[in-house]
Amino acid sequence: MDFLFVVDPLASFKIHKDTTYVMMREAQRRGHAVHVCEPAQIFWLRGGRVSARSLPITLLPVDDLQAHASQHLPWWHEEEAREVALADFDAVLMRKDPPFDSEFFYTTHLLSQGEREGAKVFNHAAALREHPEKLDILEFPELIGPTLVTREPERIRAFHAEHGDIILKPLDGMGGMGIFRVGADGLNLGSIIETLNRHGGTSVMVQRYIPDIVHGDKRVLLIDGEVVPHALARIPQGSEIRGNMAVGGKAVAQPLSPRDSEIAARLGPILAGRGLLLVGLDIIGDCVTEINVTSPTGFQEITNQTGFDVAAMFVDALERRIER
Repeated sequence: MDFLFVVDPLASFKIHKDTTYVMMREAQRRGHAVHVCEPAQIFWLRGGRVSARSLPITLLPVDDLQAHASQHLPWWHEEEAREVALADFDAVLMRKDPPFDSEFFYTTHLLSQGEREGAKVFNHAAALREHPEKLDILEFPELIGPTLVTREPERIRAFHAEHGDIILKPLDGMGGMGIFRVGADGLNLGSIIETLNRHGGTSVMVQRYIPDIVHGDKRVLLIDGEVVPHALARIPQGSEIRGNMAVGGKAVAQPLSPRDSEIAARLGPILAGRGLLLVGLDIIGDCVTEINVTSPTGFQEITNQTGFDVAAMFVDALERRIER
């Protein structure tokens, strides 16, 4: 089969921890052809189909991913790029990292047109648009903690007065960017509101602080509705309140808790039914805090620590979807 991965520039990959890299590696191991393109290389011209200037690549053998990455050695061999209709691939995998900005949004519309022409896109383009990662939890209020989304500063102040210890974050952040904690003393609340809210111009998500964050912000992966049997707890280090690996959180794979399994069983079939082949649930304590659908990660960390081959589970599911 021929797989097209829509990705960030290959040179930016950190192959010792990149999830897309191990997806490609597992696909190639099974004999599938790997092609890549960046979102800017997808186009449509009247009279034709949505196409991409795609680059066929072969992943080179790498024994030590960490050492290989630290020495900036090449990890792929490329052939000549060519223009191919998305529908001519067996699968198109949208793996562009956030943020979900205007250009990401426009790319999903091109992918939707590709789907109308017969392309099989994962995650489905419409599902990417309809499931904003921070706001998606609003559909499942029984699974989340006290949460407010607003553009009105006075509502944020009232939420703080009620709950005392709160987390504020922008709706378009990633990797822990722009997250603030304000305790009962309200120190710097006004300044933080001004920074995030921009005098009422930008929506902010506010959540009651969950003390269980000290045990990790758990990433629970759903693959075609089925849960990966290990969570990846991202544990804040030092005085940091954020567990995101992008800001130095320690990643520890662990068995699912009964609550993790309960949440996965509730959300898995719903999200898979909407065309979301891969989903990353963020869970702190007993509460879902985000539902990640754009480019969920964590495959390598879970596999390296537990021996469970997450990439193999993913490609198994992808092959089944293609054959439907």
